[in-house]
Amino acid sequence: MVGTNDVSPVKTTERFVILDALRGFALLGICMANFPEFSLYTFLSPEAAGAMPTAIQDKATRFLLYFFVDGKFYTLFSLLFGIGFSIIIRNAERKGANGFRIFYRRMGMLLLFGFLHLMFIWSGDILMLYALLGMLLPLFRRLSGKGLLLWAGFFLFLPVVVDFVCGMTRTNLALPFIRLQETYCRKYGINAANFPYWLHDAEDYVKVFQFLVQGACVRMQEFVIGNRYFKVLGLFLIGFYVGRKRIYADLDSRRQWLVKAFRLCLLTGLPCSLLYAWSCMDGHPLGDALHSVFYLVSVYPLGFAYAAGLCLLYVQMKNLPAWKWLAAPGRMALTNYIGQSVIGMFLFYGIGLGWGSETGLLQTEGIVLSVFLFQTMFSRLWLSIFKFGPLEWIWRMLTYGKWLRMK
Repeated sequence: MVGTNDVSPVKTTERFVILDALRGFALLGICMANFPEFSLYTFLSPEAAGAMPTAIQDKATRFLLYFFVDGKFYTLFSLLFGIGFSIIIRNAERKGANGFRIFYRRMGMLLLFGFLHLMFIWSGDILMLYALLGMLLPLFRRLSGKGLLLWAGFFLFLPVVVDFVCGMTRTNLALPFIRLQETYCRKYGINAANFPYWLHDAEDYVKVFQFLVQGACVRMQEFVIGNRYFKVLGLFLIGFYVGRKRIYADLDSRRQWLVKAFRLCLLTGLPCSLLYAWSCMDGHPLGDALHSVFYLVSVYPLGFAYAAGLCLLYVQMKNLPAWKWLAAPGRMALTNYIGQSVIGMFLFYGIGLGWGSETGLLQTEGIVLSVFLFQTMFSRLWLSIFKFGPLEWIWRMLTYGKWLRMK
């Protein structure tokens, strides 16, 4: 048996452009979903948002975000994580190494990155949840393909059951985190009146950190109320199934399958996304259980349609330079994901340019496009010199326990 020091991460020549391109595309969508919170627009009262000069356009933008973006890109990102798990295990086992030891070290380091991100940069972190749930994936490794899909379906449908039971029994599972948030808000003097403007008015990092502490409690509420752990685990298993079948490795022979998947998911996801967006805009008027049903039949199908559609485009036009440009930020996904948070802090918080709570939603999404263009150009330049992104380099060295050359 070879030790972990005798294996290395996947080489550049062994990478699949389509996976990096999908990851880059997911980063764009994640930025579109996250920046309304960085710009503090999400925190504004309806009256304050309605008083903005772009209020009408912002309302339309909000609807479109619920329709095309909300949930769809973390769906794609989660699928890619599951695929990545299968690649890590295959790469390690092919070289005779303990693939699971490597995997758990990788998840442990990701957990550390996520904790630092959550507590010191942005409360909307997803990395900690990915790392913790990722540690469960080896439990499913011996399942058949059918077994993986059945368990995935179970976890994806489970939130509907949980929301129905909670609605019938009037139970709020997130109550402990709500009480914890209230405690920290009282401690720091954060209240309903100053909440939307706290980060805009923050002149030092101490104020930002105070908001992040209560924000971490809010994030736990979101995970519980949204049943996010079940959803992510189900998507991981679908990604693991795709990775095990190596569907991404021979897209040409699977073209007809991709066409059918794209059509079916699009025909299901688009009309159902209208229901989902309407329910989001009106505050779940039919209850949380039905809202979960709308989520189930809209977010996942449309996210899968994005993946299948991009794969079909790649099959048709493999030689387009655009693929390399889209793949560049995908190869540096960790650096760019956390980089988006740092850029968001600089642009919108009082310790930076202070644009927050004064920028409309439409303007915010325009800023997103500029940020992603900058990250794409930076990634291309960086990768023309170095093998890994800066955070990817640190992550890999900690995972494999040895020094890796950057150039």
